[in-house]
Amino acid sequence: MLEHGGKLRAAVQQYHIPLEDWLDLSAALNPTPYPVGKIHYSTWQRLPEDDDALITIAARYYGNEQLLPVAGSQAAIQTLPFLFSAPLRVGILQTTYNEHAHAWRRAGHTLIALDEQEIDQHISQLDVLLLVNPNNPTSAIFSRAQLRQWHAQLTTNKGWLIVDEAFIDCDPQHSLVQEAQQTGLIILRYLGKFFGLAGARVGFVFAEKNLLANLRETLGPWPISHPSRIAAQRALSDSTWQQQQREMLPQQSARLAQLLTENGLAPTGGCALFQWIQTPTAAAIHHHLATQGILTRLYAAPASLRLGLPAEEAEWERLTSALKRALINHHI
Repeated sequence: MLEHGGKLRAAVQQYHIPLEDWLDLSAALNPTPYPVGKIHYSTWQRLPEDDDALITIAARYYGNEQLLPVAGSQAAIQTLPFLFSAPLRVGILQTTYNEHAHAWRRAGHTLIALDEQEIDQHISQLDVLLLVNPNNPTSAIFSRAQLRQWHAQLTTNKGWLIVDEAFIDCDPQHSLVQEAQQTGLIILRYLGKFFGLAGARVGFVFAEKNLLANLRETLGPWPISHPSRIAAQRALSDSTWQQQQREMLPQQSARLAQLLTENGLAPTGGCALFQWIQTPTAAAIHHHLATQGILTRLYAAPASLRLGLPAEEAEWERLTSALKRALINHHI
């Protein structure tokens, strides 16, 4: 399996710092997750039921009722490529969430690695264009108009546009989710990032009916646990909390960008939930912060770091002190 953020127990073993003493900024989640509240004990005794309110509530939140709940984006990411006869020519950004390329390669498809500015040049050669919007970790955002144009070009040759919108909830104006009943368009959404509910493992796939039916048959029954379905219903229904987060998270991310810049690490990119720094000293900075119990997401190619948002003021102060020490000790 590939490396990801959030591997806190491995960091505990490597740096010999107790689990409870870490500040984990590696997974780029909302640091103040949705307060799910109490879940009745009987929920743990019953299998999940598809005819609860989850579909209705999710359809209202996303603006599209043609959806399939899945166990986080990952369930769809690793299953979708096997629903297409190989080999297809799949265009994917060179720097993006690496599980996508891994899954399509395993399914026997041919990957074409692209830079953002090369998509137009290669679009006619692709059967599938797969994008993360905003991109993870570069934070590049693709407009609706641009995505629609690429979708139209792909469908001319019966191709597909797949967009992973895991980080888009703060910028819904860029989402194509309301149009994902169209032929040749697949949208992935996820509650782990904006809602901070990664442990619930809840995501949704939006696509044409035949593809959703095939995906459902492949995944089998009960993809999401009963408690997770309840948590998702509550989170997706709470429009007041959602609006508060859309106002707060960009402010916090701007604060993080300013803090990094003041300490010699001006971000290369960033969105509402993380900042990304491309630097040849990424590994040294990652190690220095880890020795102080602060976990970041390290990338080897390109050499870079991704930092999520601290939650409380004490965590901000802790990160500030660690960055200043890194600057003084020439790790930055």
